[in-house]
Amino acid sequence: MGLELYLDLLSQPCRAVYIFAKKNGIPFELRTVDLLKGQHHSDDFAQVNPLKKVPALKDGDFTLAESVAILLYLSRKYETPDHWYPQDLQARARVDEYLAWQHTALRTSCTRTLWQKMMFPVFLGQQVPPETLASTLAELDRCLQLFEDKFLKDQDFLAGSHISVADLVAITELMHTLP
Repeated sequence: MGLELYLDLLSQPCRAVYIFAKKNGIPFELRTVDLLKGQHHSDDFAQVNPLKKVPALKDGDFTLAESVAILLYLSRKYETPDHWYPQDLQARARVDEYLAWQHTALRTSCTRTLWQKMMFPVFLGQQVPPETLASTLAELDRCLQLFEDKFLKDQDFLAGSHISVADLVAITELMHTLP
């Protein structure tokens, strides 16, 4: 069997992996894992990813979890264009720097915003107290300011003059915050 990607496109990391694979013509079998139905906690899925998280990759007998690891694996295995994950040491370090920062900063703020603005009220019927939402949005604003000042600056892309996996991860994350 060929490459299998276990994804729920509600998830930002899954969307980044999906878009990357599609954009680069990487052949894969989509295995949908419905997060809202808890399918990621099933025994069958735990055989693919004992962490019980999406995305997950299965390539023959090899399995891999974590979106960044999957993106880098795909870029290397399928020898995608250099701009996605540059060979130049400093350009690659900029991509790595952003990926490390976003996971604990922007990702956290965007996910919290998504849950408080949409998931709790729409899917769970629970309103978030206004002061809680205001605090979350203020933290998101701080992260977005850092994003602009430190990473984007006056450039078109995060790590140079061409799109990279850092940009793909950023845009799919920022989509969470749109109304």
